[in-house]
Amino acid sequence: MTIENSPPVRHIPLKLRLKRLLPRSLFGRTLLIFVVPTFIMLAAATYVFFDRHWYTVEQRMTHALAGDTAFIVDLLQKSNNVESANEVVRLASQKMDLSVTFAPGMSLPEPHSVRGPIAVMLRHALNESLSDPFVLDMTYAPETIGIKVGAPEGVYTILSPERRVYTPTTQVFILWMTGSSILLTTIALVFMRNQIRPIRRLAEAAEAIGKSREVPWFKLEGSSEVRQAGAALMIMRDRLKRQIVQRTTMLAGVSHDLRTPLTRMRLQIELMGASAETEELASDISEMEEMLNAYLAFARGEEEEAAAAVDLAEFLGEIVASARRQNPDVTLNAAPGMEIILRRNAMRRCVSNLIGNALRYGSRADVAAFIRDNAVTITIDDNGPGIAPALREEVFRPFTRIDESRNPATGGVGLGLTIARDIARFHGGDVILEDSPLAGRNGPGLRARVWLPV
Repeated sequence: MTIENSPPVRHIPLKLRLKRLLPRSLFGRTLLIFVVPTFIMLAAATYVFFDRHWYTVEQRMTHALAGDTAFIVDLLQKSNNVESANEVVRLASQKMDLSVTFAPGMSLPEPHSVRGPIAVMLRHALNESLSDPFVLDMTYAPETIGIKVGAPEGVYTILSPERRVYTPTTQVFILWMTGSSILLTTIALVFMRNQIRPIRRLAEAAEAIGKSREVPWFKLEGSSEVRQAGAALMIMRDRLKRQIVQRTTMLAGVSHDLRTPLTRMRLQIELMGASAETEELASDISEMEEMLNAYLAFARGEEEEAAAAVDLAEFLGEIVASARRQNPDVTLNAAPGMEIILRRNAMRRCVSNLIGNALRYGSRADVAAFIRDNAVTITIDDNGPGIAPALREEVFRPFTRIDESRNPATGGVGLGLTIARDIARFHGGDVILEDSPLAGRNGPGLRARVWLPV
C-alpha cells in the first residue's frame, strides 16, 4: 500500500487576496472611494445616535410612563371614596394622557411575550416603580400600550398612547441619513461618469492608434490633466504618421535608385548571352531585387490599407489555396462564420509569410483558426526542425536568420517573421512561436500562433 503525497496547498498572501476583491475599473474603484467612507460615516453616526441620543431619550420616556403608572395606582389605592377615585382618573386623562379603568375582584391575565428594546426598557422601568405584579401588552390596541396592575382589590388597567414612549426623531434620522446618502451617491456617480468618459475615450483612441487605425481629432474634455494627455496623444499620432511617411518615402527612393542600375545590369546580361557566369550574375540580381522588395514591404507596413470585415475561413482558404501551388500538403481547419475586422492585404502577407516559412523548413503545413476569449487564434504547424526556445524571440528581429547562409532559397532575407509580427501588432495582436504537435525531421517542429482581438 502506497500513500500518495497530496499537492501542497498554495498560500495566497492576504494583500493579493484583497487586491482580487477590489474592482478593476477606474469607475468601480472611484465609486468604492466614495461609498466606503459614506457607509463608515453612516455606521458611526447610527451607533452614536442609538447609543447616546435614542437610548437615553427612550429610557427617560419609559421611566416617566412607569412613574406615572405607579403614581396613579398608589393614588387610587389610597382614595377613600368614589369621588376622589374619579377625580384621579379624570386628572390622569387630562394631565397625563392616560386612560385608567378598574375591575374589582379580577385577577391578572396570562402575561404577553414582549419583544423589542422599548418593551424591554418599559418592563424594566415598571419593575422598578411598581410593587404589585403587572402585565405589559404592547399591542393592546392600535397605537396604544396596555398596562394591567394586579392589586388585592382588583386589576387596574392603564392605557397609554405609543407616542409617550416612541420618539419620531428615529424615523426622521433614518430618513435623513438614507436620503442624504442616496443623494450624495447619485451626485458622485454623475460626476465620476463625466470624469471617466474622457479617460475611456482616450484609451480607445490610444488602442486605435496602436492598431494603425485612423483616429480623427476628438473634443478634449475632462480635467486639465486628461485634456493634456489627449492633446499629447494626438500630437504623437501626427509624429508617428510623419515618421512612417518619411521612412517609406526614403526607402522607396532608395529602392528606385537601386533598381535603375540593376535593370541596366540585367539588360547587359541578356545581351551577353547565356553562360555560367551570366547565370550567376542574374541570380545575384534577382536576389538583390527580392531583398529590395522585402525591405520596401517592411518599411511600408501596409499601414495605409483600410480595415474591413472578412470571413476568416474564406480568407484563409484563399491563402491556403495559393500555398498549395507550392506544396499540396497544406491543410486548413477553420469553421465558417467567423467574421473579423482586419486589413486584408496586410494580413494575407502575414499568414503567407508564416506558411512560406513552414513549407521552407518542413514538408507540410497545418493551418487552423478558432475564436476563444474574445480573440481569434490562427496556428500554422510544420514538421520541420523547429527553433530552440532561446532563439524564438531573436528571429523576430529584422535581418536575423538562423541559417547563416545568404542563399534566399534556404533562409530568405530575414524579414518574413518581422513583417508578420509587425502586421499582427498593427491589428492589436501578436505572433508567438511554440512547439508544434507535428513530428519533425530533427525536432518537434514549429507552431506559429497568431492572435488578434475580435
